[in-house]
Amino acid sequence: MKFGGTSVEDAAAMQRTTAIVAGRRTLEQQPIVVVSAMAKVTDQLLLAAATAARGERESALAISERLLVRHQAVAIELGVDGGWLAQEFAALDEILRGLAAVGELTPRINDMIVSYGERLSSRIIAAAFAQQGLDGVHVDARTCIITDAQHMKAVPNDARIEEQLRKFVLPHADARRTVVMGGFIGSTEQGVTTTLGRGGSDYTGALVGAGVNAEAIEIWTDVNGIMTTDPRVVPTALRVRSISFEEAAELAYFGAKVLHPATILPAVKKNIPVLVLNSRNAANEGTRIQALAPPCRNPVKSIAAKKRLTIVDVVASRMLMTHGYMKAIFDIFDKHKCVVDMVSTSEVSVSLTVDSNEALPAITADLSMLADVKYEGRKALVCLVGEDIRGHSGTAARLFNAIKHINVRMISQGASEINMSFMIDEDDVEEAIRSLHAEFFSDPDPTIFDVEGLA
Repeated sequence: MKFGGTSVEDAAAMQRTTAIVAGRRTLEQQPIVVVSAMAKVTDQLLLAAATAARGERESALAISERLLVRHQAVAIELGVDGGWLAQEFAALDEILRGLAAVGELTPRINDMIVSYGERLSSRIIAAAFAQQGLDGVHVDARTCIITDAQHMKAVPNDARIEEQLRKFVLPHADARRTVVMGGFIGSTEQGVTTTLGRGGSDYTGALVGAGVNAEAIEIWTDVNGIMTTDPRVVPTALRVRSISFEEAAELAYFGAKVLHPATILPAVKKNIPVLVLNSRNAANEGTRIQALAPPCRNPVKSIAAKKRLTIVDVVASRMLMTHGYMKAIFDIFDKHKCVVDMVSTSEVSVSLTVDSNEALPAITADLSMLADVKYEGRKALVCLVGEDIRGHSGTAARLFNAIKHINVRMISQGASEINMSFMIDEDDVEEAIRSLHAEFFSDPDPTIFDVEGLA
């Protein structure tokens, strides 16, 4: 059971989480709990680190002080011992003072600072569980989530994680104690703190679930599950009852905020179902992600959008069909560690879409040695996902008829059987999603979509 930041944001949220876990124990299930930092704490820790690195020591320490007061207030409200918090924040303050003196924020120091969020929330939750008769016990995630030394986006070592979980977690579970761990954080074999990247608490939950061969992995958040689209854009968006691993992975990568893109990989390897549930509405059955989803009469299950993209056009009239030309282009993107989302080629040009980032000028300079280059920012990729979207005849016609009033810059379909994507201006995204949702979900299949409970 993984609980996100909004599920542990304050004492009331932690009490709801405690009640949910107690309910699982009542059903004779043995939960292992992974928690995020309290909502917004990671952002504040990052701000403190950046502030200290600029030499603004007192401002950084003031942020730390506010976080201490917030955590102490939650502990007091829950009625658990928070005496240890002052010592933890004293250690954090020492790091911030050292950073302010040196003036250089390294990835290693960044990981150490942001790790405090999960380390603190998990200890508070474990104490709350113990107080409520759930035999809560805290296990430092860094003893189990073993990674490489790639700070801020570490790669987990699955075999070592499984080994450490057997050693440090399963004995507690066998004794009917409720283990609580912080998500997002890990450590190298040498014990140096690392993090899995933003959104990595979901990943931790899946790594732990796969490592102990759990019956299910539950991701508890603040929405009722995976929706047909963002309900802030389309208020009538529907909850998707069931979806395949492949579909969920596509949605996560292409902008759906419910899941971290890497989350379900460990679950896929072990064929463990993943459930996305709402801690503020625990009675809702959420969304079940499994190897094979039930058949659906609708070609589209969900619509996602990924913003802040840039189209890069590379034009070389005499070079395109030359052996090694495409490799040369992609070698440049590889050199700058820039991920390409979509590719389209014609006789004389190659168009690629990338996350807008600071490397673009350097990438363009390198590409200019091969061809003429131009790029356009403020673009967005809209992605329609469905189990057999390519097998439903007329889907493309319906798509382009629905958005005929919107200019489309690039199209991609053949690369995947389960997604159809196109590129438009950022300003047109919400209108496109509303038009597409009206077209594809006017008659939703009730076996797949919750037609009774609108978001």
